[in-house]
Amino acid sequence: MGFVKEFKEFAMRGNVVDLAVGVIIGGAFGRIVTSLVEDIITPAILTPALEAANLDNLADLVIPGTAIKYGNFISQVISFIIIAFALFLIIKGINNFKKAEEAAPEEPAAPSKEETLLAEIRDLLKTRG
Repeated sequence: MGFVKEFKEFAMRGNVVDLAVGVIIGGAFGRIVTSLVEDIITPAILTPALEAANLDNLADLVIPGTAIKYGNFISQVISFIIIAFALFLIIKGINNFKKAEEAAPEEPAAPSKEETLLAEIRDLLKTRG
């Protein structure tokens, strides 16, 4: 039973669960961005180029005489740029939020009872001496 208990502690540790949630959210976000690129942005940007080349689909863009599909590559590059920019904005927002929390000045800690007592003794000695 020691092995199972150890595995359970490992699997339920906060970092592992956070990582799993991040991967799942990242996968869902990736599908949203892929749809945005392939269904909205790419057709809007490349429609004139596709019409000039007499093509209906970006995947039909190939180098003549080869099997190199540069249309798919263009779509993936656009998708990467959008994902990278979105992550940049998210991380920048998180960093700004952390800076705002850190910038809030902390009140100095109240002196402990020992410090207060020592200060009173010091003041008494000054007045006597």
